[in-house]
Amino acid sequence: MSTRTALRRIVVVAVLAVFGSVSLSGCSEIVSAFNNLQNDSAAAVSTPTPSTSSSLVFNSQFTYDGSVSLTADLADDLVLHLDVWADDPKQTQSWSPATDKSFGFAVNVYDNRVDDKAVLTEKRRVYISAIQITGQTAQTSGVSQIAYQFSADPRTLVPTDTLRSDYGLLLNHFQGGLLVSSQTIQELPADTYGITLTFAMTVYVEGTANTDTSFQQQVVYQYLPIAIFP
Repeated sequence: MSTRTALRRIVVVAVLAVFGSVSLSGCSEIVSAFNNLQNDSAAAVSTPTPSTSSSLVFNSQFTYDGSVSLTADLADDLVLHLDVWADDPKQTQSWSPATDKSFGFAVNVYDNRVDDKAVLTEKRRVYISAIQITGQTAQTSGVSQIAYQFSADPRTLVPTDTLRSDYGLLLNHFQGGLLVSSQTIQELPADTYGITLTFAMTVYVEGTANTDTSFQQQVVYQYLPIAIFP
């Protein structure tokens, strides 16, 4: 046997002896260390679930579009329209708890049984005698409070030459109904992420066109959620 071959055998035996020793005494430790390495690697590359801003959870068509049109049926083909729009700032993403937030609104009525240009005696008249608006907050603390209030006789909000009666301000007329160009929601609690405006409108609805004795009172409620951003 050559010297080179003998040396090669010695090296192989030594290597086998080392691995044999490891397999007998340290196999479990190697496997455990390998598993720990894998776990550490997975933890390093894992991506946390992104948190969603609470204001985005407060679903609001008004916030998405900057305006909204709400309708309510007063009778068959007799519809009340409440239109609300952002006034200042007009960018609703800028509506935050600390700043003033202004909106405008209009209330009108349409009798779809007749043409919109028909004379008033052919329409079922609708008068509005009172309007109240309250704003209730949604807060991350779980607290909720009334943070905005408005109440008025609509006849005091428009020029004196608009059509009116003891029932209130006439809504379905070519002059237009009730228009309030700006109302302001002032500072809100710091953790506010939404506010819901509740409109309560007291109206007198004519059952038969041009019949003064056919009026009936109704209270119409409309709800408007608005997102507030930190």
